[in-house]
Amino acid sequence: MTVIDARGHRCPTPSLKLQKAFRASGPNEQLTLLATDPMARIDVPFLMRDLGGEVISISEADGVLTIVVATPDAPTG
Repeated sequence: MTVIDARGHRCPTPSLKLQKAFRASGPNEQLTLLATDPMARIDVPFLMRDLGGEVISISEADGVLTIVVATPDAPTG
C-alpha cells in the first residue's frame, strides 16, 4: 500500500499528490492519503470519480484525515 503524506499542505496539493501516485499505480492497488486540509474530504471523492477509482474509507483522528482509495481493475479484453 502506498502512503501519500500531504499533511500541512492546502488545497489543491493533497489531491494533486494523490492524483500523481494514482496514475503511477497499477490495477487493484490501494493508496492512503494523509491530509490535514479538511477540503480533501470533499475533493478526493470527486477526483476518484474522474479517475475511475474508488474511495474505500475516510477517517479522521487528531486533525489528520486518512483517506484510502483503490485503483480500478485491469481492463479485460
